[in-house]
Amino acid sequence: MKLEFYQLDKVDHKMIEFAVISAIYKGKWVYVRHKDRTTWEIAGGHREFGENMEETAQRELFEETGCIDGKLIPICDYSIGDTAVKKYGRLYLGVIRELDQLPASEIDEIKLFDELPVNLTYPEIQPKLFEKTLAFIKSCEAVI
Repeated sequence: MKLEFYQLDKVDHKMIEFAVISAIYKGKWVYVRHKDRTTWEIAGGHREFGENMEETAQRELFEETGCIDGKLIPICDYSIGDTAVKKYGRLYLGVIRELDQLPASEIDEIKLFDELPVNLTYPEIQPKLFEKTLAFIKSCEAVI
């Protein structure tokens, strides 16, 4: 599976289908576990009709982590797939200030990690998103 990164606004916003959020809370990385899996992933999901990407990211971060106060910073757009069939997403950094109870959703639990978990749902993709997030943070350390 090929993963390509793009600068923000280089991909037609209508093509971007989903948002994923590398989230930090109290200095730890936030990962979620879907009810049907035993593996960890970053929060995210598909854009609903009428939403812009910021709204999608905010909704998904709340639904999957219980975040009620935080800051979302777009990092980049990316694609997954080959040249004939690509799906596009937007990667965000989420700086969570306050978590509430996890809403009823497909997420069973959240967990805080010091680093990238070993048991990932998408092991060929998530480490690259994590690296991209770390590089972004390093390039603008005042953000956090």
